[in-house]
Amino acid sequence: MSATRVFVARLAGCTVFDPAGDRLGKVRDVLVVYRKSDPPRVVGLIVEIPGRRHVFVSIGRVTSISSGQIITTGLINVRRFEQRGGEVRVIAEMLGRTVVFADGTGQATVEDVAIEEHGPGEWAIVQLFVRRPKTSASLFAKGATVYASWNDVREKTALGQPQSAEQLIATYSELKPADLASTLLDLPQARMLEVAEELSDDRLADVLEEMPESEQVEILAQLDDDRAADVLDQMQPDDAADLIAQLSEERGEHLLELMQPEEADDVRMLLAYAPDTAGGLMTTEPIIVSADATVAEGLALIRRHELAPALGAAICVTLPPYEPPTGRFLGVVHFQRMLRYPPHERLGTILDQGLEPVTADTSAAVVSRILASYNLVSVPVVDDNHRLVGVVTIDDVLDYLLPDDWRSNDSDPDTPRVPDRTLSRAQAIAPRLTTRGRRTSYGRS
Repeated sequence: MSATRVFVARLAGCTVFDPAGDRLGKVRDVLVVYRKSDPPRVVGLIVEIPGRRHVFVSIGRVTSISSGQIITTGLINVRRFEQRGGEVRVIAEMLGRTVVFADGTGQATVEDVAIEEHGPGEWAIVQLFVRRPKTSASLFAKGATVYASWNDVREKTALGQPQSAEQLIATYSELKPADLASTLLDLPQARMLEVAEELSDDRLADVLEEMPESEQVEILAQLDDDRAADVLDQMQPDDAADLIAQLSEERGEHLLELMQPEEADDVRMLLAYAPDTAGGLMTTEPIIVSADATVAEGLALIRRHELAPALGAAICVTLPPYEPPTGRFLGVVHFQRMLRYPPHERLGTILDQGLEPVTADTSAAVVSRILASYNLVSVPVVDDNHRLVGVVTIDDVLDYLLPDDWRSNDSDPDTPRVPDRTLSRAQAIAPRLTTRGRRTSYGRS
């Protein structure tokens, strides 16, 4: 085994292989245990395998560690990782901690940790990469960095003082929202809340959309109302509606009042529908254009980086206005169809004449059959006046059909389960809420 010194932060995301070269997963953290007089000993790696499941790989089953890849014996236990007492995660729990130099020269923050092999299967922490406090008043100034051995410092433990999560966030900056959500769910509860509080509003919104509702509510409860409203503004309206429906009536209404009026109006509209209908599943932010828009303009719209793939699969064409509820719905143009026509072709001339929209009270079961029967990734939703109010995408339907605990359930059910959701979002939050001076019923009569 290589005895090269390795910095743990650089291992995050590294691929783990078996002896045959087959990919097993990716490293998410390194697990250590403290010792009385010696530096902490590495006991294993936390590895994410397919299915976003985190498992433990003993350091004794690791045959090679480098900054780019890790080779194992190929024998791993695929049970979900559970942290034991006395075990510490280097990336999640050590980075960002404050340490004090034993020689009295001050304190610093841990930015990285180096581990090294001392014998076959024996790895331990040998060095810390720390940053001292900055000495300049400049906003762009940074403190000096120092390499320190474990015995040169001691951890500063101030009661009630939160641990900085900046370094952890930087380490996981490249993770997709779903992967970051899975990583946070595996952290100790206090650490998960610390990291969530330091994420930017848009990043936290993306992560919350990938979490179970119970954890969403728990994290939102730790935020002040202004911050919570800002995060809800960044979420997809349907996800924000699902989350608000889990809150108390008082806080749900208060957060809606603090949100941007346009975003709050979308959420209020979604709260009016039962969750097992097209109206309850839809998103209110599809791409909407006029019939005179060209293929070139349509392709430019679906190229936007922030657009979800399912929403970019088709463009909705309506009469003005072009915000839900729009003017009369005319039809959709699939992106593949646009690729077959010249850039100047008007979208109104290449509508899909065979795709009928569904109404907002269409059941989720019917919507799922339509998507499956016609190999679609989205279907438009109209009101009684044939105005477009949103679209239901395939991910919305899957999220509804899968068990409520699908994000954390390791088992593979033999048959899909349709959740029993007899209460509408409206019943979950309140029978009535006030909007702009009018009393608007959230439940359907």
